[in-house]
Amino acid sequence: MSITRSTTFLDPSPAPVEEPWPEGNGLEIVGSSAEMRRLRLQVRRIGPHFRTVLVHGEAGTGKEQVARALHGMSHAADGPFVVCHGAALEQAITGNLKENDWSPHPTDAIGCLTRMAQRGTLFLDGIHEMPLQTQLRLLRLLRRHDSTQNHLDASRPNLQHDMRPNLRMIAATSENLKILASAGRFQPELYQRFAMVEITLPPLRDRREDIPDLTNFFISQLAQLYERKAPAVSDEAMERMLSYSWPGNVSELKGVVRSSLSQVEGDMLESHHLPILAEESTPASIPDGTATSARLQDVIEQHVLRVLKGCGGNKVRAAEMLGISRSTLYRMLDASASTILQ
Repeated sequence: MSITRSTTFLDPSPAPVEEPWPEGNGLEIVGSSAEMRRLRLQVRRIGPHFRTVLVHGEAGTGKEQVARALHGMSHAADGPFVVCHGAALEQAITGNLKENDWSPHPTDAIGCLTRMAQRGTLFLDGIHEMPLQTQLRLLRLLRRHDSTQNHLDASRPNLQHDMRPNLRMIAATSENLKILASAGRFQPELYQRFAMVEITLPPLRDRREDIPDLTNFFISQLAQLYERKAPAVSDEAMERMLSYSWPGNVSELKGVVRSSLSQVEGDMLESHHLPILAEESTPASIPDGTATSARLQDVIEQHVLRVLKGCGGNKVRAAEMLGISRSTLYRMLDASASTILQ
């Protein structure tokens, strides 16, 4: 099977004046930076036509939000948006096989998900965590879908559009799938299928000018949820936020705003309402001759442990501050403990 990858090259010059983005529909892509203007333009171009898309970015950069925006811009916007994590899909298949040892179709869980997402979009988060056997089952399903589509195009060219198989998939990853595929840890053909259209999200530290817009957006959103007046942000508080590196990206920022908002009693969010950020925003000095790991995973683990320590060991609060689920925090802590024991 031959698959041709099409690459979209974005003009590095300043983004043109864009059309107003739909507001109040949950599809917001917040930010006035050139990166965000280009991202919104990319979503507008891809949304109406995509079948498979790969969204790549660090943890917390907003991959699911971009996936929802793509779905909202598609012709299937009124259809379902089904979310499944790559590791959870394997668990569902394993559970299905244990309950139905007689079943000759180990793809039932995948088939169920795709049926749920018919006339809509299936969002596969953390696809890099999907085991190879599960990837192969997904690949076989995509091949069958293509075969069915080609057969209908050849035998029933006048078949109404709403009677044809209609499946859109968006995969998200924080890893480099091309490298994983080269190392034999990801199915190359599955990577090629998703990477025919690829969107890369920048980390928040590379678009700090969007922090005020994001902060005000989250304050407004959360204030409405908590049925309270949205406070303004003091210059000192905003200065601290702008100087912070945000390793947890947009999700961490939202967690900090949520935590800070609960401390505000008046009309102003002050610097002292923010959790401890300064010690993480300034790189620690490294003594001469001291070996220091530059692995991104080590940096993330150290940051998670610092936040957990700052929360007095309260994992629920730490997960909220980091903008991640408790299960993700427990998994990261388990991985960190395993590394220490090795």
